[in-house]
Amino acid sequence: MLSGIHPILTGDLLAALDRLGHGDELVVADANFPAHRLGAGVVDLPGLGSPVVVQAIRTVVPLDGYEGAAVLLMAAEADDRPPVQVDLVEAAAVDDPSRVEELERFAFYDRAARAALVVRTGELRPYGNLILRKGVVNAYVANGPAR
Repeated sequence: MLSGIHPILTGDLLAALDRLGHGDELVVADANFPAHRLGAGVVDLPGLGSPVVVQAIRTVVPLDGYEGAAVLLMAAEADDRPPVQVDLVEAAAVDDPSRVEELERFAFYDRAARAALVVRTGELRPYGNLILRKGVVNAYVANGPAR
């Protein structure tokens, strides 16, 4: 375990996140998502909800600040955004709501198949999936000595 790093960010996950470059996309997927079929590297975090995982990832991964959506959700069949997606957007800490878009289910799968990383969670609520586009890390901010 490392000081200052969210405890659910395992070594394998941290290494995979570190390999992402600016503009690379990562999927945080629910337990029913066909993660291993898509071909991207997959890190499994069973037993954890998608919003908790997104919140932890965002402690080390900035969102892309350039044009287009930085967060993509799988469009739900209902007119209203499901509660799990409200939780996901909140966990992603998106400053501008216009940076969040929805993709039709099969378009989401196609986009996810091109992602650099899939983190499959234990989330059981339907539509508990999102794609994050990684931004630029501009500066190192020291937290001080580990305690």
